[in-house]
Amino acid sequence: MDQFDLTVTDIHAETALIRSVKLARPHGEPLPSWEAGAHVKVRLPVGGERSYSLINTSLDPAATTRPHAYRLGVRMEQPSQGGSKFMHTLKVGDVLSVAAPQNNFPLEPTSKPIVLVAGGIGVTPMLSMAATLTASKHPYRFIYAGRSRDHLAFLGESETLCGEHLSIHTDDTGGVFDVKRLMISLTGDEPLYVCGPKPMIDAAIQSARDLGWPGGRLRFEIFTTPGPLAGDQPFEVVLNSSGKTFLIPPDKTILSVLIEAGEDPMHDCQRGDCGICQVGVVEGTPDHRDYILTDSEKAGGKVMQICVSRSKSPRLVLDL
Repeated sequence: MDQFDLTVTDIHAETALIRSVKLARPHGEPLPSWEAGAHVKVRLPVGGERSYSLINTSLDPAATTRPHAYRLGVRMEQPSQGGSKFMHTLKVGDVLSVAAPQNNFPLEPTSKPIVLVAGGIGVTPMLSMAATLTASKHPYRFIYAGRSRDHLAFLGESETLCGEHLSIHTDDTGGVFDVKRLMISLTGDEPLYVCGPKPMIDAAIQSARDLGWPGGRLRFEIFTTPGPLAGDQPFEVVLNSSGKTFLIPPDKTILSVLIEAGEDPMHDCQRGDCGICQVGVVEGTPDHRDYILTDSEKAGGKVMQICVSRSKSPRLVLDL
């Protein structure tokens, strides 16, 4: 994957916890193009990477086909696992190593009106989708939910870009956003794109099952990195190709341990929703925590996502 150095050219506080960061090449040369839903990976100085969605609120096609800057939105997580803390210490002039854009959350072609739902910092890819839909005059609705208006980053830009397409929901006046109620109201087979915290995604997935939605109608991206659960135990992972054995402690993922040890497994989101890190299971019983596999695939136990899933057995042998 292409990796290049970009300079921080602008930083702006969008809310008390969210800042936008603009990155560009030193002399303003054009950057690789991208489409709505794409993200870039930023390499952390202590090792590892974090993915951040690219933001666009311009109707000019050149903003994404021949961009001279990338704009990211970063929420300060509490506690931070390192990524958001680092991004919130950046200053104009700092240099970051960034990978070329990838897109696991694209807008799919459709003749139907599209419904976008953003929860909190999940607004970042949705803004780019709204810009694409506005520019193409494709019918859409955009629902932006948060705790209160002062928690809604990029609100002014959202209102300017979307106009009457935008609806704002805040918990302090309307209670927690009811995604199932929205989904029940969608009787025209409209595709639904959701990006936000894990409880919102979980509710949308369960609602799609309850309502009998066909696969692919609900599309989502999670903006929360899963943490360890109470009762998590250490276990061993063996790489079938080499016989190398690794101990996975309760507070680390299989993926992170392998990367720290110098292995190079394929991966991207590190949240269990893109499927790129999927590997075969030769022996052992996975503890599935992803959003990719079907119930039957999870029950079969033959594959797993090593960025989030763990083991129910003391030992896993993986097809790596």
